[in-house]
Amino acid sequence: MAADTPLGDRLDDDDYPAYTMGRAAEMLGTTPGFLRAIGEARLITPLRSEGGHRRYSRYQLRIAARARELVDRGTPIEAACRIVILEDQLEEAQRINAEYRRAANEASGISSPGSS
Repeated sequence: MAADTPLGDRLDDDDYPAYTMGRAAEMLGTTPGFLRAIGEARLITPLRSEGGHRRYSRYQLRIAARARELVDRGTPIEAACRIVILEDQLEEAQRINAEYRRAANEASGISSPGSS
């Protein structure tokens, strides 16, 4: 995102790296070590500030929160990260399939369920 983008627009952006590691850990009720561990497992890759500090987006915090839920239930961290990755991939595939169905229905003149 461009540096000249208004601050309000950046803060509304789910992908804007607005949170420091300490703040992210506090928001998730976890430790910076947990965030480093899920980074090492390649669940999330935080952006780095000019000073080299990790910065997290709201989207990354949602992903981290889901991993924490699984770990809190006893799932090993590597398995929790893999589960979250697969859940995210499944959600994306379902979204793409719904778009294809909608486009196919529109092309054939069939109205979608719930449309008038």
